Amino acid sequence: MSRSRTRNNSADYWPGFVDALSTLLLVIIFLLAVFMLAQFFLSQAITGRDEALERLNAQVAELSDMLALERQSNLTLRQNLEQMQASLATTTSALAEAQDRAEAAEDQLAIMGGSLDDERNLSSKARDEAKLLNQQVNALRQQLAALQAALEASEARDKEQQAVIADLGKRLNAALAQKVQELSRYRSEFFGRLREVLSNRAGVEVVGDRFVFQSEILFDSGSAEINTGGRQELRKLAVALLAISREIPNDINWVLRVDGHTDSRPISTPAFPSNWHLSAARAISVVTFLRSQGVPGERLVAAGFGAFHPLDDATTPAALQRNRRIELKLTER
Repeated sequence: MSRSRTRNNSADYWPGFVDALSTLLLVIIFLLAVFMLAQFFLSQAITGRDEALERLNAQVAELSDMLALERQSNLTLRQNLEQMQASLATTTSALAEAQDRAEAAEDQLAIMGGSLDDERNLSSKARDEAKLLNQQVNALRQQLAALQAALEASEARDKEQQAVIADLGKRLNAALAQKVQELSRYRSEFFGRLREVLSNRAGVEVVGDRFVFQSEILFDSGSAEINTGGRQELRKLAVALLAISREIPNDINWVLRVDGHTDSRPISTPAFPSNWHLSAARAISVVTFLRSQGVPGERLVAAGFGAFHPLDDATTPAALQRNRRIELKLTER
């Protein structure tokens, strides 16, 4: 009796357990179904977001390209502006070129303006720069017009000045020609007076437009001190020079050039290390003596040529003696 009661009690729990397992299984299946549905909808949402993200990336790329184009346009505008500003400093030959650049800049600006109107995302900075470029183009035109007017006025003044210069040039040439004629006349008279003073003098000759004194007449060998005979000759020369200088007008700027020359034989003494030193010292001695006789110092010039301008290229004693000389020449300063 007790055994059968026990057996019946254990049989009563099994159906409940089975029902519980069945219910749990149904719940799990339901949850799996819900999870699958959620997974499906989630994958659909993720796919839609990827497509939206790709569209956004494409738009970003498009906007980047537009920004790059706009930056390039801004750079072009700045370059055109700098070229127009630099053209203000050009000369008359560049005025036409500057005007052509301004017109080309306006055409380019009009084209850019049309393209900018078609672009919805054009930045305000580019518009401001385009407006500024228009203002600068107008200012450039005004400056070019002013420069053209100034150039025309300058050309008119140049024509007047050229006429004045041409007239002054004619007057100057006439005055110079007159002075040259006067100097030539006084030079001829100077030569005539000196010929009278130095006529029949041994060791004095005329070479072209110069009077040539042999060094032996004025100096001892290797010396730059004028000897007694040389002083007498130079006193006569000073008298003639003073007489003719009083007749030459003050506005004729004449000088008497005294050139010292030596022969080709080298000299090397403490007083004269070279022929240059000797020739220059002799010329200075003549100038100093003439000045002591009353000839104005501003009318005298001394030069030493050494042995580099001989009258005779031969090496004979006669040629060497002829090359040792003092030359006098009346010239214009």
